[in-house]
Amino acid sequence: MVFTPVWDHSPFKWPTPPYVMWLLVVTNFAVYFFQASAGQVDRADHVAGLIPAAITGGASPGTLWAPLTLITSMFLHANFMHVFGNMLFLFVFGDDIEEVLGHWSFLFFYFACGIVAGLTFVFSAPGSTTELIGASGAVAGVISAYLLFRPCAKVTCLLGLIPLRIRAYWVIGSWVIWQVVEAWSGAQDGVAYWAHVGGLVAGAVLFAIMRPAGVRLFDCVHSEPVPDTRETDAPSTLPR
Repeated sequence: MVFTPVWDHSPFKWPTPPYVMWLLVVTNFAVYFFQASAGQVDRADHVAGLIPAAITGGASPGTLWAPLTLITSMFLHANFMHVFGNMLFLFVFGDDIEEVLGHWSFLFFYFACGIVAGLTFVFSAPGSTTELIGASGAVAGVISAYLLFRPCAKVTCLLGLIPLRIRAYWVIGSWVIWQVVEAWSGAQDGVAYWAHVGGLVAGAVLFAIMRPAGVRLFDCVHSEPVPDTRETDAPSTLPR
């Protein structure tokens, strides 16, 4: 059973606003709406999307330098629901990871997860000429980090149209299992499941390495967000 997360807590309640998360959300929507308004969605996908055969065998005509598409492909989406779904997951889970890692480290983390996800897709189908587009690999890394950081946090989700408030490990766990099963079964539904799996693994490994000293993994004791205490001039700290 897969749930759609829509809210865990307000990103404005952190002591430091998640500037990078907001910038990524705005940039992804801006790129999509620019493509759509110019009628260039398909053209941009071919030029800046990640094509495995271009990575393994040289550039395809009319495309960007192949290694660069590991980055540019993260900002391309096929339709509104594609970009909306990815940015919804980033909105729900990204601010927590940015708060614990810091702005610049989070930006590095995000792109690193996306690059590993893209390379995983290349290795899964090295001769493919199908473009990989979307931020889902990078977002998968953020989701994986959230599971390690706040596994027991309460997340508001939709099951159909029914809102439920459930633990993060149920929300994320069901999604992770779905991605692994679909990737392993070789599903051919237009979704790059191996890229998602690559992003999940990258996110778990990188977060375990990059987290500040004292931040425990799988900590269900301190799984709620830290309130903004700036009005009292009290020091802001993450749960340890």
